[in-house]
Amino acid sequence: MADLATSTDATSTDETAGLRGDPMRFGVGARITAAVMSDDYVDVILGALRETDSTGLVVETGDVSTYVGGSETDLLRYVTDLTAGIAASGKHAAITVHLSRGCPGEVVCELPGGAGPRVTEVPEGRDTGRFVTAEWALYPLADDVRADVTPDHMRDIYAAIELAKENGTFHGSQHFVTRLEGDAGRVLASAFAGWVLAGRTVQHVTSHLTLSVNSPSHAGGTHE
Repeated sequence: MADLATSTDATSTDETAGLRGDPMRFGVGARITAAVMSDDYVDVILGALRETDSTGLVVETGDVSTYVGGSETDLLRYVTDLTAGIAASGKHAAITVHLSRGCPGEVVCELPGGAGPRVTEVPEGRDTGRFVTAEWALYPLADDVRADVTPDHMRDIYAAIELAKENGTFHGSQHFVTRLEGDAGRVLASAFAGWVLAGRTVQHVTSHLTLSVNSPSHAGGTHE
């Protein structure tokens, strides 16, 4: 009986490790919505989607948003390139990014509540030459104790904000959000870093980021 129990425990442990190691099985992904303030918004959005490299990712585009699933590194590359592509049009646009990882209710995986957390390296961003302003919120959705780590969502949020300050993208705190400014690549990298780092102690972590590109207020210097 002891051998059978040991075998069963090993199988369970291996399966849990497999869930954590596979970004798709762990439900790592993003939903992206772009609103372009121009009559040719369809061409701008579809053109950027066509030109953005989706290697290593699952991409599903709908009438409300585009779902992208895959590793955190590939996601950051995709979102950065897509944002830069839309910004290259010169048109004012708002781009909303919803990040999620480790959701027990994710439709593409069967993820139990005790599967996480998923520990990964913080993905590196790249400069795009495109200035953006953004409003960012991070949600570590922790409701139990795992691996002797007591959930403390504000601890993780404050740590993410400190990282944004170190990256030079933090511009202040506002109602319900943190204001970020700077190169699109650096702003996105800051948001992704907070999301990934919180995910080292919390299984289910989501984050919202709304970016403004080519805003008339940027040219006028009123974004301060």
